[in-house]
Formats: sequence, C-alpha cells, structure tokens
Amino acid sequence: MSDQADNSAHPVLAALAEQVDRYRKLCKLADAQRDHVQNGRTELLLEILGRRQEMLEHIGALEQTVGPAKRRWNEFLAELDEPSRQRAEAMVAEARSLLEVITSSDRNDTLVLQQQKLSVGRQLRQAVTGRAVNRSYGAAAYGNQPARINVQR
Repeated sequence: MSDQADNSAHPVLAALAEQVDRYRKLCKLADAQRDHVQNGRTELLLEILGRRQEMLEHIGALEQTVGPAKRRWNEFLAELDEPSRQRAEAMVAEARSLLEVITSSDRNDTLVLQQQKLSVGRQLRQAVTGRAVNRSYGAAAYGNQPARINVQR
C-alpha cells in the first residue's frame, strides 16, 4: 500500500501530508520572494506575498484537523501502527525543518528590506541637502531678488 493511501486512511495523517506539501511550496515561494526583494521587483514581490498568504490560510485550515492530535501527540502516536507512527513523526520533523528554513529566509529578507529603506532614506536626505546647498549658493551668488524680465520691448 502506498504512503498516500496509508495517509488517506487517517484524516490527521492526510492533513499532515498536505501541510508538509504546503510548507514545501512555501519554501519555494520564499526563494522567489528573496529574488524579488534583492532585485527590487515590488509588483512581483506583492504577488508572491499574496500567494504565501493563501498557503498560510490553507495550512491554518489543516491545523484544525492536526492541532488536536499535536496537543496529545504521544497518545496519538501510540494509537498508530508502526509504519504510520514513523510517517507521522517524519512529516512533523520535515514540517518543522521547512518552517525553520522559511523563517530564516524571511528574517534575511527583512534585513535586506531594512537596508534598502535606509539607503533610500540616505539618498533622499542627500537630495534635500543638495537642493538646499544649491539654493543657498544661488542666493549668495546672485542675491535674493527674483528674476525680472522686461516683457514690454
């Protein structure tokens, strides 16, 4: 009997398998997110964030099935046969590992975005300072009188 057939026989195992699949997809989306963050592709980043939100909502819905078993994990495992117990433990371990990868990637993306924000802030300050210097220089060189044009010629 295949793992998929074994999992479908027990709703918690089926939900765990689907959660792991969603976490794998989230991991791929996190990779795409990192690329968009590093290359400043805002529209594509927003699209990825929307898709990630959908995945998280689906994982949350699956947690309605998995959560009660997780709260009594040892008892739940004791109710399973050995192959099912091993699959359940492997799926939870993989989900945890994938979640760590996703969380780490998100932290790194946050740092990149913060650096980009600081850089843009610096550039804006330099531009504002440059304009103020130009105005001051112009006033010192040419005076503060407005330009007059003789339009009656």
